[in-house]
Amino acid sequence: MFNLFYDLAGLLFPRLCNACGSPLLKAERIICLKCGYDLPYTDFHLFVDNPLARQFWGRVPLHGATALLYFNKGGKTQKMIHNLKYQQQTGIGLFLGRKIGEHLLNTEHYQDIDLIIPVPLHPRKMRARGYNQSQFLAEGIAEILGIQINNKTLIRKTATQSQTKKDRYTRFQNLQHTFKVMDKNVLQGKHILLVDDVVTTGATLESCATELQKYSVKKLSIAAAAYVR
Repeated sequence: MFNLFYDLAGLLFPRLCNACGSPLLKAERIICLKCGYDLPYTDFHLFVDNPLARQFWGRVPLHGATALLYFNKGGKTQKMIHNLKYQQQTGIGLFLGRKIGEHLLNTEHYQDIDLIIPVPLHPRKMRARGYNQSQFLAEGIAEILGIQINNKTLIRKTATQSQTKKDRYTRFQNLQHTFKVMDKNVLQGKHILLVDDVVTTGATLESCATELQKYSVKKLSIAAAAYVR
């Protein structure tokens, strides 16, 4: 009887792979097995000197920088990020966050993380979207690493326009003084992992990192779901 209802629900409300759009089998979750094997992993966590880390050289001092997947226009990663941000598919954030956590779990460079901070949304955008996608990524990471999340200490105090078509310098200029630390005592002497969904120019993470590093953090690392080459 259960299988009958399950199959009927599948006809009425088909469960689709968030990477390729094909129907999911009963045992599959979030993405299909084929896409699971084909995801474009960066393996940045294995190398301290990687393309994402180099992007921040001379801009902000980071202990580590990693991103789970490469982001290619029209590719599987773009589809997943789009569904996470705009289609209420928050399970994708948990899924990707767990994958990041699994990569960091046995990587020596990330063994002493004390606190995970998701990049915050402005309250206006939070109300419109209903959730912060970076929070779900952070929750997935925290589940694997067993590390506390703090989403109260760093806030976004001013709303910014879409940064999509702006260059790195313009993005950073627009984001200056956008973020604010509410409780410096939470940060002092800690290794902070700052989490975002997609890194393009890195301006958002740079702005967040610049603010956090005013308050005696011991180390600051960043992790993202996707990296745009």
